[in-house]
Amino acid sequence: MLYDLAIIGAGPAGLSASVYASRYGLKNIVIGQIPGGLTTETHEIGNWLGDEKIAGFDFAQKSEKHAKSLGADFKMNQVIDIEKEAEGFTIIFSNQEEIKAKTILIATGTKHRHLEIPGEQEFAGKGVSYCATCDGFFYKDKIVSIVGGNNSAAGAAVHLGNIAEKVYLIYRKNKLRAENFWVKAIEANNKIEVIYNTNVTEIIGQEKLEKLKLDKEYSGADFLSTNGLFVEIGLDPNIDLAQKLNIDLDEEDYIKIYSDGKTNLDSVWAAGDITTGSNKFKQIVTAASEGAIAVASISEFFK
Repeated sequence: MLYDLAIIGAGPAGLSASVYASRYGLKNIVIGQIPGGLTTETHEIGNWLGDEKIAGFDFAQKSEKHAKSLGADFKMNQVIDIEKEAEGFTIIFSNQEEIKAKTILIATGTKHRHLEIPGEQEFAGKGVSYCATCDGFFYKDKIVSIVGGNNSAAGAAVHLGNIAEKVYLIYRKNKLRAENFWVKAIEANNKIEVIYNTNVTEIIGQEKLEKLKLDKEYSGADFLSTNGLFVEIGLDPNIDLAQKLNIDLDEEDYIKIYSDGKTNLDSVWAAGDITTGSNKFKQIVTAASEGAIAVASISEFFK
């Protein structure tokens, strides 16, 4: 199958791009592992125009349904390689299947950043998690901790505050970076306690996580007993495919794009959280916008 456009990434940027591509009459395919991307892990979205409040999973389902309704093809698989050819690209999946496309839009987004401390890898899935929406249910009436001070960390704290017995939000600075909306929600829940100016240096347990070692004393001890730890310290761009194609990256490994989404490589565009666009403001609305802008440029390319 030869496509006009292969969209690699099924998050808001990729799905928005697909909607616009279909409306422009471009035969397109969306390739990804989870429709909706990281939005599926979001407890609540409250800043998407037209929806005062919507769960991330519901938003992802609606977005996928919208793109499919306009005729886009979907391939839920991982791309392991892209080969540049005279008149386009061959895209190779992990099961060795292949498709061909005249143009490519990379919208692979970001991945969770890790603490890189002793015990993190050993207790992944045994008390350490990177998705409060996915795993919060397992900590009903238990004690949980979260590392981070951004919107994701604060949102996770609010979500878990409705499930767990106690929530500790551990942040290395003296003030949360989260939006005022989330800060007020934290302050309104007496089950959430913020521990400032503190880092987790080790994760300790036997069969599962039991306690966290801190770099300073809290309540007279440098250990904190907890049943679960949710890591929300930011995101790094997924650049494997960009590196294979020798696409230009900036000093933080984000794909450099022009105002229309073009990269330095002919017939390749990029959109969403993986790019230098939108002042690196990682929001659903900016990702969706970049997807739309890139496809407008791709449409002109075909004309």
